[in-house]
Formats: sequence, C-alpha cells, structure tokens
Amino acid sequence: QVQLVESGGGLVQAGGSLRLSCTASGRSFTLYSMGWFRQVPEKEREFVAAISWSGLPIVIADSVKGRFTISRDNSKLTVYLQMNSLEPEDTAVYYCAADRSLISSHRDSPKGVEYWGRGTLVTVSS
Repeated sequence: QVQLVESGGGLVQAGGSLRLSCTASGRSFTLYSMGWFRQVPEKEREFVAAISWSGLPIVIADSVKGRFTISRDNSKLTVYLQMNSLEPEDTAVYYCAADRSLISSHRDSPKGVEYWGRGTLVTVSS
C-alpha cells in the first residue's frame, strides 16, 4: 500500500511559478513510476507529467511542455512538479499518482492508476 500526500498548491498570478510536492509513505517507493494529473470540474482527469522509478524516461504533456518539469528524490520519497509561466488555463486540482507500470501508459486511461493522492488546488489568476 502506498499513501500519497500533495502540497504546494495555492493562488498565483499568471506568469508566476509554483512547485508541487508529493510525498509517499509505504514500501518500495523506488519501484513506482510517479506522475501528475489535473482535473477541472466536469472534465476528465488530464495527464500532466510522469517519471519512472529511475528518473528516466520523463514524459510531459504537450500542453505544459517547456513550462513544467517533473523530478523525484527517492531518498525523500518525494516527487516534484515545477510549474513556471503559469496560465489561467492551468487552474485545476493537481493529483499525484503512483503505479508499478509507467504512469505515462495511463495517460489516456487514468482510472487504471494504482494509487492517487487527494489533490492540491492550483489557481492562476489573470
């Protein structure tokens, strides 16, 4: 069993930056691929970024490529999402995800992901 807790969300102006963190508890964190999805009301959960247990490969959604980066620190059981040049369209609840297979393999079918955090809200004002 893996528990995921996100932090770092909040309110930021357009053009600003935020860094989300997701800390895991439970066994075998290093065996899990980690990632981030986001969701707005009445829409499907959308893939944002993923990183394998070793740090490669990294997959970034086209909608955030060049602005968002993902990294992980296995010694701290934590995965990060650095978000720069934020836009109002980035406003969403951001969810951390963990899976023993590549998270990117679930990008079109997030319901198959093994573990989810509870989410952290990011609001970007114009």
